[in-house]
Amino acid sequence: MAALRAAKQALRKEIKRRVAGLTDEEKLRQSLVLSKQLFRHPKYVSCKRIAVFLSMQDEVRTEEIIRDVFKCGKSCFIPRYESSSNHMDMLQLRSLQDMETLPLTAWNIRQPAAEDSSREEALSAGLDLILMPGLGFDSLGKRLGRGKGFYDTYLERCMKHPKGKPYTIALAFKEQLFPEIPVDDNDVLIDEVLYEIDE
Repeated sequence: MAALRAAKQALRKEIKRRVAGLTDEEKLRQSLVLSKQLFRHPKYVSCKRIAVFLSMQDEVRTEEIIRDVFKCGKSCFIPRYESSSNHMDMLQLRSLQDMETLPLTAWNIRQPAAEDSSREEALSAGLDLILMPGLGFDSLGKRLGRGKGFYDTYLERCMKHPKGKPYTIALAFKEQLFPEIPVDDNDVLIDEVLYEIDE
């Protein structure tokens, strides 16, 4: 267990170093390529209820995706993390304007306030698709998160839902791909990793 933890920590450092070497322009360029790939994806086209992460500085930008979700009339859900635990809910985002008014967390991510109980939680009726953030990925769907377990715990809740586990797509910069990611039994595999394929 300790060896696995150490391997994950070392890999997190290496990935953060790689991504830190990307310019903002390159991150935006790859993000737009991935957005276009996603917009053509059958699972995205057919989904009605989708969960999207609001990106941090070292993650694929999701603003264009959120815009498209509203343009297509899909229901959009975003994370609300509880920093004191590994609990996360996916709460409805009502509009782009709604997103601009959300408070910022200590991680500089917008999310609904803890006392905001007016929003639908996605598992009230289930989700069709979850877009997954992460630090590193491999081609088999193994994912390296930030170590808090928010998404693994949420996916376990999804599996208990009558609708079953939603399809999961990770959005990755090429620099976040590795031949193999070390995982343990609590790490839930992702169905698909989207990244820019060099022509």
